[in-house]
Amino acid sequence: MKNKTIKSKIHIVFGLSALITLILLSVPSQPKVDVSLPVVTVYKSPTCGCCKKWVKHLQNSGFKVISKNRNSLDSIKEELGIPSDLKSCHTAKVGDYAVEDHVPASDIKQMLAEKPEIGGLGVPGMPMGSSGIEGSRKDNYKVFAFIKGKPTTVFSNH
Repeated sequence: MKNKTIKSKIHIVFGLSALITLILLSVPSQPKVDVSLPVVTVYKSPTCGCCKKWVKHLQNSGFKVISKNRNSLDSIKEELGIPSDLKSCHTAKVGDYAVEDHVPASDIKQMLAEKPEIGGLGVPGMPMGSSGIEGSRKDNYKVFAFIKGKPTTVFSNH
């Protein structure tokens, strides 16, 4: 009888161990935050799917992101000096810079490292294949640097 009880307890322990392992494997791992990077505050539409994907892209690239849903982004875009030809569905603030639309995290990191005298970066037109708008094709697109009241310049090509 004693052996049966011990075997039963062993089966329970192994069963619980297997169950805990399955639970831990099914929990999505959180991307590792790079503490040397500033926090990104993203202002976005509460219903936009591509905004959520871009936030995930930033998180997967080491950024800590705070999302703030807004029904209107006009005042944020105006405050940050986003040029009208770059305006899109989400706007972010990272350090002293603004970021408009689907700018790749690598360009944001480059901007933060180089510290150019600009207001920020933007991608016009929500191009297919840009960060957060992945799909069956990848369009070539440009990331523009902007300074409030001045013409935009090309920051990078993708």
